[in-house]
Amino acid sequence: MNCRHCGHLLEHVFIDLGFAPPSNAYLTEEDLHKPESQYPLKLYVCDKCWLVQTKDYAKADELFHSDYAYFSSVSQGWQEHTSRYVDQMCSKFKLNGQSYVLEVGSNDGCLLKNFVSAGIPCLGIEPTASTAEAAENLGVPVLREFFCDALALRLARENKKADLILGNNVYAHVPDINDFTAGLKNLLKPGGVITLEFPHLLKLIEENQFDTIYHEHFSYLSLQVVISMFKQAGLRVWDVESLSTHGGSLRIYGCHANDPRKTTAAVKEILMEEQSHGLQEIATYRALQANADQIKNDLLNYLIKQKRAGKTVAAYGAAAKGNTLLNYAGVKPDLIPYICDVAFTKQEKFMPGSHIPILSPEVLHERRPDIVLILPWNIADEVIARNSYVYDWGGIFVVAIPVLQTISLSTAGPNP
Repeated sequence: MNCRHCGHLLEHVFIDLGFAPPSNAYLTEEDLHKPESQYPLKLYVCDKCWLVQTKDYAKADELFHSDYAYFSSVSQGWQEHTSRYVDQMCSKFKLNGQSYVLEVGSNDGCLLKNFVSAGIPCLGIEPTASTAEAAENLGVPVLREFFCDALALRLARENKKADLILGNNVYAHVPDINDFTAGLKNLLKPGGVITLEFPHLLKLIEENQFDTIYHEHFSYLSLQVVISMFKQAGLRVWDVESLSTHGGSLRIYGCHANDPRKTTAAVKEILMEEQSHGLQEIATYRALQANADQIKNDLLNYLIKQKRAGKTVAAYGAAAKGNTLLNYAGVKPDLIPYICDVAFTKQEKFMPGSHIPILSPEVLHERRPDIVLILPWNIADEVIARNSYVYDWGGIFVVAIPVLQTISLSTAGPNP
């Protein structure tokens, strides 16, 4: 396999998580009696451009299908994040009724609905029918296609170039990332701005976030790599912000290469941080496998210990990252009999691979588990706020990443 960005032969394995089904391929009861597709989940790092990427097995249309179950609006925290983003962009770039905003990977319209409310013309590009329909029901115009350079050129010919193009947690989901970036270039107005948010590779390594690795994420990105991709496409990263979302993300600001904007000091600062942490040294990438194995072993030992002690365990949040963790650890319903999730699109279905049933959060009230394992650890505070009644019967919340930790009521945060 060659690097998706620079074409260099890939020789260095970053981490190997065995075989797993696509993380958002939730199963119905009927599906449990059918064969289940699983693919190797292995990452490589390119020692020329330093892009981290999955080995090619699954195709995008096999991962992002018509009944895709991830809906952005399920998280109240994410709704607040998108609302703040829209306010910030409108103020920063003087967006108004004559502007045009385009979101790639618009999901259920969680973000664009704010532009609609502000009277700013916009368009969402979203290939999954289930989420696109939800967005359209909110009054968000949606084009149900995969974004690529050919689509960008078609839209440009239709005079739909944008003042602001945004993509939140979509850049990593793109199989042909060079083509995608070229599309951003060709659809951006002169003087326009691109913002992309993506989990920062540095945080993945530093905090053992191996559960954020799944087939839907084709790439794992550093600022240095994104700058290289933008440069190749005739774009330039002129600013960057560090965000707390998804366990630590970057928001980059891009423009045409000849744009007069000056590159901010923040870009240099994060590049220096990445270099000082060894993101351009192969040795840096060799530690994650052992750390992932330790987390897997600690979780399994913990769950077995609780079962032997007669404790009842439930999980919360049927997230993609949870599927990676459970499948790598080999956890089945004998150790975690059910997972609660607020998303109605996941309830009464089963987790891929582990086949653990997904139920409504109301089940926590009924069954009163001793322990609730929070799988989407990045929104643990939100999960606890919604379900703090678990403490009423002496229950506890636990997370497994970056290390196994109990979250107590008195400290309102993770404790070793």
